Amino acid sequence: MARIDQYFKFMKEQGASDLHLSTGNPPILRIHGELIRVDAPLFTGDDLKSLVYEIAPEQKIKQFEETGDVDFGYEYPGFARYRANFFNQKYGIGAVFRLIPSKVLTADQLGLPPVIKQFAMLKKGLVLVTGPTGSGKSTTLAAIVDYANLQRKDHILTVEDPIEFVHQSQQSLVNHREVGVHTKSFASALRGALREDPDIIMVGEMRDLETIELALTAAQTGHLVFGTLHTPSAPKTIDRIIDVFPAGQQNQIRSGLAESLKGIVAQNLFKRIDKPGRIAGLEVLVVDSPIANLIREGKTHQITGMMQIGKQKGNQPLDDAIMELLKKSIITPEEAYDKCLDKKKFRVFLKTPPSAFDE
Repeated sequence: MARIDQYFKFMKEQGASDLHLSTGNPPILRIHGELIRVDAPLFTGDDLKSLVYEIAPEQKIKQFEETGDVDFGYEYPGFARYRANFFNQKYGIGAVFRLIPSKVLTADQLGLPPVIKQFAMLKKGLVLVTGPTGSGKSTTLAAIVDYANLQRKDHILTVEDPIEFVHQSQQSLVNHREVGVHTKSFASALRGALREDPDIIMVGEMRDLETIELALTAAQTGHLVFGTLHTPSAPKTIDRIIDVFPAGQQNQIRSGLAESLKGIVAQNLFKRIDKPGRIAGLEVLVVDSPIANLIREGKTHQITGMMQIGKQKGNQPLDDAIMELLKKSIITPEEAYDKCLDKKKFRVFLKTPPSAFDE
């Protein structure tokens, strides 16, 4: 048993999602979104380096020493998986471990809208799950892949950095590839994927122009592609993809995106007040012909209005999801106001509204 495993046991006992280890500090846990210091000795640089090097693959240690930061997955057998990140900082080494539950939660267990299951059954196209870091994107995406794995007889190929949720093959065949271990990059894995007879490709993160371009190509050539981006809403996700490309290519990309994009799930996590824990608020965009035309014509600012009038198709604006959580007394007005898009709509629920300047 690695020495660090005792901290992972303690994480589980405390219901923590993340473990922060930093030179000059005690261990720190993130519990329901807040950092809580553990009553333990402060780490020295050598002590912490020894602790984290014990579980890091040799090639990842080499990469860390060359570049100053590295990601990888770590599994405590029979217990859980963790996404690890090591980095150098002013006072020494730092490390963050994100808990990845060993059991994938289903779409029903997560309370996801029914249209999410429809995305998992598409024959081709691009579906994106977006939101800020720590908003539960990986959990939602894992539930979508899980549903496809149970319902379809297809080849599912995942490309991640590192591998997070592990899916056992059910009706489908599932192959996992980790960037830096099984493939050089997301882009090289996607180029290879087109020769590996996949029906569904899951891209852990669409982080650069080449990866986005290859994902679009795969979606346009008969594959169903799932991916993630760090964007706060569906319209901003579309803008972000287009803005990655040089101006001379953007019209072509708009056209390709209008043809291949089938849906976007943009989410955020909210601290609950009805019981301990957090809950996701989801914005869902179902791309039909009218919305595809708006994308093609560069009128993404009109998409939010189209979502309002297309709710029967499964569209759900983020602020509507937040309002429902607020009216059910699951979250506070302050939490709703902080993470909503239209501040004026939620301002009336605050006991002490901020000044217009603060908004």
